[in-house]
Amino acid sequence: MRLGIGLYRHMLKPDYYQFAKQCGCTHLIIHLANYYNSDDNVVTATDEKSNYGNSFEHDRIWELDSLLSIKKEAAVYGLEIYGIENFSPADWYDVLLAGPKRDEQIENLKRIITNVGKAGIKSFGYNFSLAGVWGHQKKRAARGNAVSTCFDASLLDIDSPIPNGQVWNMTYAPSDGGFMAPVTHEEIWNRLKYFLDKILPSAEEAGVEMALHPDDPPMPTLRGTPRVVYRPEFYQKLIDLNPSPSNKLELCLGSLQEMESDKPIYDYLEQYLAQDKVSYIHFRNVKGKVPCYDEVFVDEGDIDMFRVLKILKNYNYDGVLIPDHTPLMTCGAPWHAGMAYALGFMKAAIGMLEKNNNQ
Repeated sequence: MRLGIGLYRHMLKPDYYQFAKQCGCTHLIIHLANYYNSDDNVVTATDEKSNYGNSFEHDRIWELDSLLSIKKEAAVYGLEIYGIENFSPADWYDVLLAGPKRDEQIENLKRIITNVGKAGIKSFGYNFSLAGVWGHQKKRAARGNAVSTCFDASLLDIDSPIPNGQVWNMTYAPSDGGFMAPVTHEEIWNRLKYFLDKILPSAEEAGVEMALHPDDPPMPTLRGTPRVVYRPEFYQKLIDLNPSPSNKLELCLGSLQEMESDKPIYDYLEQYLAQDKVSYIHFRNVKGKVPCYDEVFVDEGDIDMFRVLKILKNYNYDGVLIPDHTPLMTCGAPWHAGMAYALGFMKAAIGMLEKNNNQ
């Protein structure tokens, strides 16, 4: 098991690399897709200001020389880039919508994945979703009244339609005043299979794992659109769609725990590990399930995280674990403190497992 951290594009600089190294990280999962609001300020997909921001296609960040430059900068601090998360919405909206530019956009995605492989980056995480991550609230729900990310469907109009020209909460084209056409669960799965059948041969050739993130929030439908992996067993459906060794999971423990399910999360984890289908892991904890849950500190939620680590150890899992959506701690650097707390817990727990295994 390898300890990592997720960094957004604006964080890819020395201070954050140094922070990651100081926390014991050896690997990074990076987010390169940039989004812009109406003032042309760069924001991220998890920034509250980014809702309905603009996404632009063919960003030069995806070129091989740019990827190699980022990799070289991180290596100065002893950090290896293990994976990248998320395509820019403007680069694949018609892949998600089955629109007229779908095949053209897939060819560009193939080129991106080829460059990722040439740069020696192992994994590419993606979320096959029309509504994206939407509807979360910030509340003082974690221990000590720490601010955390929460979801309560009763506070939302979860059927709010998506305007034409938007996907994944991002604007890729001017609106015509209409709304996204209805689509069934069967159709969204057909679109996913079409994408995988086209992209996976290129991913295999490049040595890159395509890792699907489950839906968050894991509602069956959101904003009038169907979700793909809103129950844990649908990860198996994804695996069965295409037998490629590059068809893998970006396994988010929090998202799986939030889901309505027939078995405990540990059973599903073992099922997917036994098939060698877990690329990397979002190591986060939650209290509650849809339609109402709170994301909390790593050691206070419904998941026994040490039990998870023991399962990973039993299956000789050697991928990367990163904390995600950590609560903000009350201090001068809320994000840093929350991440440091989670990483400290993870490093200590992994170290204890390693020590007990060697005795």
